[in-house]
This record gives sequence, C-alpha cells and structure tokens, in this order.
Amino acid sequence: MKKTDPHIIVIFGGSGDLTIRKLIPALFNLHCRGFLPSCFAILGLGRTPHTDESYREKAVVGNPHLLKNENADDKSIKDFGRHIYYHTMNSQSESDYGNLKDRLMDINEQCSTQENYVFYLSTPPSLYQSIASGLAKVALNHEDRGWKRLIVEKPFGYDLKSASALNAHLLTCFKEDQIYRIDHYLGKETVQNVLVTRFANSTFEPIWNRNYIHHVEITAAESVGVEKRGGYYESSGALRDMIQNHLLQLVALVAMEPPNLSSAAAIRDEKLKLFQSLRPLTVEEIRNNVIRGQYVGSRINGESFPGYREEEGVKSDSKTETYAALKFYIDNWRWADVPFYIRTGKKLPTRVTEIVVHFKPTPHRLFNYTNDHVNAGNTLVIRIQPNEGILLKFGVKIPGEGFRVTNTNMDFHYSQLVESYLPDAYERLLLDCIQGDATLYSRGDSVEAAWTFINPILNAWQEFDDIKVFGYPVGTWGPEHADQLIEGKNFTWRYPCKNLAGDGAYCEL
Repeated sequence: MKKTDPHIIVIFGGSGDLTIRKLIPALFNLHCRGFLPSCFAILGLGRTPHTDESYREKAVVGNPHLLKNENADDKSIKDFGRHIYYHTMNSQSESDYGNLKDRLMDINEQCSTQENYVFYLSTPPSLYQSIASGLAKVALNHEDRGWKRLIVEKPFGYDLKSASALNAHLLTCFKEDQIYRIDHYLGKETVQNVLVTRFANSTFEPIWNRNYIHHVEITAAESVGVEKRGGYYESSGALRDMIQNHLLQLVALVAMEPPNLSSAAAIRDEKLKLFQSLRPLTVEEIRNNVIRGQYVGSRINGESFPGYREEEGVKSDSKTETYAALKFYIDNWRWADVPFYIRTGKKLPTRVTEIVVHFKPTPHRLFNYTNDHVNAGNTLVIRIQPNEGILLKFGVKIPGEGFRVTNTNMDFHYSQLVESYLPDAYERLLLDCIQGDATLYSRGDSVEAAWTFINPILNAWQEFDDIKVFGYPVGTWGPEHADQLIEGKNFTWRYPCKNLAGDGAYCEL
C-alpha cells in the first residue's frame, strides 16, 4: 500500500450537504480501513458558527450518512472525531484568510501534519476564484514547506468562455499539478475498469477499431426528476450537467489510444488527444444529430407525475433540456466514420449507466436467425451502475435440426467478487489526491477541449428558436426522434433494465 503523508484536509463549505453526505463518510471509511496516517486532520470551514465539539457532533456523531457504515462503532467514531476541527470564516473576506493560516499552523503543530494541505472547494462555483485568490494572498499555495493541493468540484465553467477564464485565474494562484478537478464518475471502479478491459485483454484491443466496430452508444439514465433543484437545473440542463463532463469522460476512456505508461500524465495526454479529435458539429448537424427533450406529466400505475415545467423553481415556458442525445464522429485513424451515440435524461424508466459496443454483423448471412436483431452483430455491454458488470452477447445454435441461431448472454458481475471491497467514488478520489495521483482528475486543457465541442450546441440552441425541444412522457425512454439517430438496418438503442442481463423485457417503472 502506498504511503500516505501526514496532512490536513481543509473543506470550504464544511457544513454543506456534500460534505456531510459524501466527504466526511468517505474520509471515515479511509480512516477505518487504514489508508490515512495517524497524523492527519480535517478542518471544516463555513460561515455557520460552530465550535470543534459542535461540528464533531454534526459531522460525525450525529451524521446519519456516516452512522450507517458497518465500521461505525463507538470506538471508531470517537477515534475519528478526534481528528475533526472547525473554523468559522467568510471565504469572500480577504482578511479572514490570515486567520485561517494561523489556525492551520496551530493544527499543524498539534497534529504534526508537516504543512501538507488539501483544500476542497465544496462551495458554489461563483466562489472558486475568490477562494483561490485568498489562499494565494497568504501564501497557502507555496510548497517550500509541505505540498498544497486544490480540489475543484464541477461544474467547471458554464461554457467555454467561463471555463477558460476560470482556468486562467486558477493558474495565477496554483500550478496545474496542484489543481485537481474532480468528477466523481471517474472514481467508480467500473469506470476505471474500462481501461483494464481494453488494455489488459488481447481479445479486445485488436478489434477495437473501425474495421470491426459498427457503433458505440453510451447511456446515463436517471429515473428521478429534478426534485427540488429546479432553480439550479434551469441554469444547467442535461448537456451541461451530464454530457460535457461525465459522458465525454466515458467517451475518452472508450476511444482513447493506449498510453505508453499507466501514469497520470500519459493517460491524460491521450484523453486530451481524443477530445481534440472530436469532429466539430455544424449548425445543420446540430439540427439533425442532436436531440433535446423535456419530460411532460404522465400517469404510471394510476399515479400522476408532474412535467418539468410544473416543478418548483422552473419557468412555465422553460426550454431547458432534461434529455439530450447526440450523434457524432471522432476524426482519427482508429475511429474514422464510426458513429458514437450518447444520451442522458431524467424521469426515464430506470437508473442505469452503461457503455455498449456494437460490433459489425458477419459479412454473409449463412444461417437461419430467429430474428433480424440476432444477426445485427455481437454486443459488449460495460455496466457502470447499477448491477455492475460486463455482458457479451453472441449467437449460438438452437438445439435440434438445422442451423437456427439465437443470441445468448455471457455475463460477469462485480458482486461475484465477494471478498473485494468496492470503495465509494469519493473515497478513491480523495485518497488519490492525498497521495498526489491525478490520473482520475481532469486536466485544464481537457476541460476546455470538451467545452470546445459542446459550446456550438449551446450557441445554436440559444440563437435558433426553430430548434425544437421535444416532449416525452415521464417513464419513457425520451423523445421518439432520438431513435432516428441510429444508423444501420436492425440497429437501435439498447433499452436496458436494472438487471444487466435483463434486456428484452419491460423495465419496472
């Protein structure tokens, strides 16, 4: 196990929802599993007044998200709580950063943390620049004594211009190798396994190209709506919220070239090359190859569900998309003329994220197939969540006379690895940052390259009123117009169920 240096994790937004729900429980797990050193501390920051004791009560002793952990006995909670501190400050007040530095030095001397600091910005994006500036003004970015790292949550920019401006500002305060842009999707074990599936198996890599693959589709479906986040979602939408970051990161893992080394720099270099190879979409292609939708009210099993425009905080004439589907191409030697399809949406039949690689059909129809879809080629499904695993669909002979062929499934589930512990995404990413491994974090140039691809779509939607927003009833797979994106006879979107191998059946709504 890699040695972890003594350190202090400083959380801006220390009493916020993300901190209480995800960050503190993840750090508790790391502590219980022996990944954190004996000399570490967690300092929560916020405007809400707390003492160290009252914050420990809120974040640890009375935290329901931590208490449901199997390791949460009285001894482990008490031991972990000793490492928790709180400091009241206004992150927009320059004078408060001097007091923060003094408090850090006190904790550093008390806990022997060698002035190694992780600054986690669990705050609204509007505060990122002021916090980075405040830290820099009191030299909390200097690494002459101990390392300093800055974790920035998504959204990283609202469009290309704002992302570039944020990047430029952060780089005046911290060096690129000090900045960790976090995307929790990349912390999922099943996402990381995409690279292993490709590059650790000689079965797949020789056929992972335009000669054998017909198309690739990636789906990130959510069964929930915007809940009570309508006000936030109005300024975001599916394209910004899911595709620009999560889904394009999955595209990069599926399509990037093999890195020379398994180092962070080598992997992130290849991801950047992939983003730079995305073929820019023209306005006409945006009209034809990008579908945006918005869920409308419907009844399921006798129960009524509201449409998006009826949600709290949403404008009655809103054109914000809750569904988006894209068809695009990657202009390089490996993927020339292979279409990629990605889609995401809310209020769909089930919660599922998966990558589906469709291989080309056999060139000659030699046998008698039970239906046309059987001859549509082999399919490899990499399930990210839930029911995590890998599914391979291929043709087999039906017992009896003649050569009648049907599809069968060969599947592997992570749950079969009963002795393996699957860490939470934030556990993995926090530990990586503490240990200085940026492999699963986004680099600034890649973020801007992804925005470069997405920005023309946002501009076209804003400029051209005739680009439609299609309605789709709650509990369906989005606008029917998205079905028209898929090229090729007998090919369609895969309509998955919660169970990895349960396709071909109706999903439970």
